[in-house]
Amino acid sequence: MTPVTFINIGYSNMVSAEHVIAVIGSDTAPAKRLIGEAKENGRVIDATCGKRTLSVIVTDSDHVILSALSPDAIGRRAGGQDADE
Repeated sequence: MTPVTFINIGYSNMVSAEHVIAVIGSDTAPAKRLIGEAKENGRVIDATCGKRTLSVIVTDSDHVILSALSPDAIGRRAGGQDADE
């Protein structure tokens, strides 16, 4: 049995690394559309703790996870490097 690897996405929130398809910035029009459609369908998980959304994480189950960390910071954490919050 393979152990599950988690990525810290900020404020003690974690996501399973094997289910992440993409981590994108939240400031583009396509990202905003993706968030809006996911909200309509109840597939958004807000992990920002009230902070500004900087990253949108797309999973293989079509869930959209919002994070207050930048895509670069999440990428560093996924790669095993620590990043400042």
